[in-house]
Amino acid sequence: MVVLTTLFFMWGFMTVMNDVLIPHLKAVFTLSYAQSMLVQFAFFGAYFVGSVAYFALSLRGSDPIRRLGYKRASIAGLLLSALGAVLFVPATYVHVYGAYLAALFVLGLGFTLLQIAANPFVAIIGEPEGASGRLNLAQAFNSLGTTLAPIVGGALIFRLFAGDAAVRWPYLAFAGLLVLQAAWLWLTRLPEPPPSKAATGRAWEHPQLVRGMVAIFCYVGVEVAIGSLLISFAGLPRVMGLTADDAKVYLSLYWGGAMIGRFLGAISLGRQMPARWRTVVMVGLGLVLFWLLFVLNRLESGVALDQVNTLLLFIGLNIFVFHLAGPNAGRALGLFALVTMGLLVAAVSGGGPWALWALTAIGLFNSIMWSNTFTLAIDGLGEDTAQGSSLLVMMIVGGALLPYLQGLLADSWATPEDPDAGLQQSFLLPVVCYAYLAWYGLRGSRHNRTVDA
Repeated sequence: MVVLTTLFFMWGFMTVMNDVLIPHLKAVFTLSYAQSMLVQFAFFGAYFVGSVAYFALSLRGSDPIRRLGYKRASIAGLLLSALGAVLFVPATYVHVYGAYLAALFVLGLGFTLLQIAANPFVAIIGEPEGASGRLNLAQAFNSLGTTLAPIVGGALIFRLFAGDAAVRWPYLAFAGLLVLQAAWLWLTRLPEPPPSKAATGRAWEHPQLVRGMVAIFCYVGVEVAIGSLLISFAGLPRVMGLTADDAKVYLSLYWGGAMIGRFLGAISLGRQMPARWRTVVMVGLGLVLFWLLFVLNRLESGVALDQVNTLLLFIGLNIFVFHLAGPNAGRALGLFALVTMGLLVAAVSGGGPWALWALTAIGLFNSIMWSNTFTLAIDGLGEDTAQGSSLLVMMIVGGALLPYLQGLLADSWATPEDPDAGLQQSFLLPVVCYAYLAWYGLRGSRHNRTVDA
């Protein structure tokens, strides 16, 4: 688990670097919202292409993970991701937007292989009842990476470097870190799951998996879309009118909220702690993690406590909803999705600091959605688990399509006088996606329902 959580951390960090990269490239190449969302289209589109290729190989009886093992598959993913990071260097010299997108595509292919190997590995190495808790714990470290990325990436791209160097040197350093991580993984002895029979090729016949694929598509798409557009949302005059450098604090809190929620979810959905102690420990842990977020942002941006203490109210709401859900992964997913719908309505219809806080707090309630959806979807798949995992990872393509669609909506509702006029209303799209997630958690993840229910 210690080694695996470092993988989750690294791909979380690199994924959210895209959110910092988008406003930078938008300014450098004078892009529209839809054009800037091609960053996410290239990166998450690689997940679809890579997962389709993996699924095709598994149908032919040549499952890469069974052939290479989880450890070697993870190392291959890290090295491929390192190559993608290196490709940013020539992209900065040719100064062509398409070259950046090509580098992001290769980077995404490497993380595809990591996701296919690591997510089911964490889920199957212990008792099935604790799978959601274990995956939430691993995802919490993923969120630690997503929390640090806006702080570190914002300092590198918006302050320390300028022009093409703002991308060139940071991504070259990231490539070196990925190679070092691959070397560390190679030198570490990892337990491999026992050999399994060949996949039956019947993963499609599990209704909870098929519906879970749609849920993963929706979840990843809206999480990425909100993170990608949050800095621009904070800059709207009707909201806060912040600069990109100032707004990155809220992006850090958005992803930091996901980290807090996942640590809390590991406790709430785990089976190791007596129920009477869970709420007490969750309140204490929530306070500690809030202070960690505050200190990190204080050191980097100089924010005051009264600028971020509103997050405490939403942490309290998060713990309350966990208490209502109990250690039930489906109920927690459904209730959290309902809360996010309410927050989005507040962000779209309101203005000022509370509209920004409503959007930022969604990170807290996004927290357990990936882990719970993933474990609910592969529950009961047996020998089809690896194949089902590749199908779920394939649907990360939602992170490519939904942000681009939201960007198109924002552009279509814009006016010549105000090119940002449609941005706030475009957040109605995620409301529809969260409605499906609420249904999947409360009803759609059951095994005894037909696919078209």
